[in-house]
Amino acid sequence: MDFKELVARSRSRRKFDQSVKINVNDLIDLVDTVRLIPSGMNIQPLKYVVVADEDLCSEIFPHLGWAGYLKDWKGPDEGERPAGYIIVLLDKDISENPYIDHGIASQTIMLAAAEKGLGGCMIATVNRKKVMQVIGIGEQYEVLLVLALGVPTEEVTVEPLPSDGKIEYWRTSDGKHHVPKRSLDDLIVGLFPKKEDCDN
Repeated sequence: MDFKELVARSRSRRKFDQSVKINVNDLIDLVDTVRLIPSGMNIQPLKYVVVADEDLCSEIFPHLGWAGYLKDWKGPDEGERPAGYIIVLLDKDISENPYIDHGIASQTIMLAAAEKGLGGCMIATVNRKKVMQVIGIGEQYEVLLVLALGVPTEEVTVEPLPSDGKIEYWRTSDGKHHVPKRSLDDLIVGLFPKKEDCDN
């Protein structure tokens, strides 16, 4: 697949085939891939906890928030939950600020996961204190994001942003997840040379 298709496949997925286990070596490989990304001032302040243990996944799950716009949905049911997690940490002994590194790292992991046939969701609504207790990590570290991973079963469709400008995603009765996106014309506010000059 080309890169644009890979990006499309790496959209947030919130339902998985929980019966399909993730090989922990695949998760380790994702971290090895993200080890190569750029880092502001090359500080490299991020560390990771890799979780493919079924019992530990079950302990982490209740401390995560899912799909804030879907007010009546509390997250995936048993059988639809992630089979693994990568927890992105800031090592405060290295830096007190991750700047944008965790965004670069998390998107890179999601792209690499999509290439492996996995899907996932970057979760920032986290009971950080509880997750820290579950994984047994010291106060040197701060939980930045939890990346939920598994074999996705949810169909996600990208829709044009409606005329009223509402950005909230929604789910239809058939289980499809719909995500409105701004158009390319909305995003590009300056173009030099002008498009008509480029076409000549």
